[in-house]
Amino acid sequence: MKEEGSLSRKEKRAKRKAERLEKRAAALGKPKLFPENKHGYHIMPFMNFLRFLLYPLQFIFYPTKFHGNKKVGKGPCLYIGNHQSFIDIFYPAHTTKEGIHYLAKIEIMTAPILHGWGKRIGAIAVRRDGSDIRPFMDAMRVLKNGEKVAIYPEGTRNRENCEIRPFHGGAAMLAIKAKVPVVPVVVCNKPRFLHMTHVYVGEPFELSEYYDRKLTQEEYASADEALRQTLITLRETFLASRKKR
Repeated sequence: MKEEGSLSRKEKRAKRKAERLEKRAAALGKPKLFPENKHGYHIMPFMNFLRFLLYPLQFIFYPTKFHGNKKVGKGPCLYIGNHQSFIDIFYPAHTTKEGIHYLAKIEIMTAPILHGWGKRIGAIAVRRDGSDIRPFMDAMRVLKNGEKVAIYPEGTRNRENCEIRPFHGGAAMLAIKAKVPVVPVVVCNKPRFLHMTHVYVGEPFELSEYYDRKLTQEEYASADEALRQTLITLRETFLASRKKR
């Protein structure tokens, strides 16, 4: 490791930025948990406020049609989806009245305004390099509390096309360790301003064949690839049915 005096100006700026990010990340603490109400739902009041505020704008500027399993029941589950645009976070929220804890990159979670919003809806900060186990443990804690989590395993937005990129590891392990259903949410065409976006929501399923086993990294990778193939199959099947019409 270089000493401070031997670093270039650019390296010093990067180091200071990393240190500030680390301090802000430490200040976030654990994501807020939301208790179950008398009807068995975990409600996030601030997320419901955002739904009321932002849904009309979304449907005006980025109209969306949902297909498949449009309503997801109460109880814990792990939403997985392909990542096309910032609009993607809306899609799982349309399927439930409950709150959803989103995994968001730490740069968003420490940004002005978004930082406060993220804390109020119990978002979970994630480092892009996957160097921190805390996000996984936080997501486990949320799922064990009976709540919902949404993750975009591609890791970043695919701005080029709708092809589903290889997954970063972790989604399958989370579903297996927590023993919760997986709900696939597939964006079937690239969202465009004032154009209809088609989103297919698959039926919940479990990776139960992996439960209560000591798995290797290769087996977890295989389970992640199975999740990716589920998204690919749902998208291809939907597009084929549209073409037949």
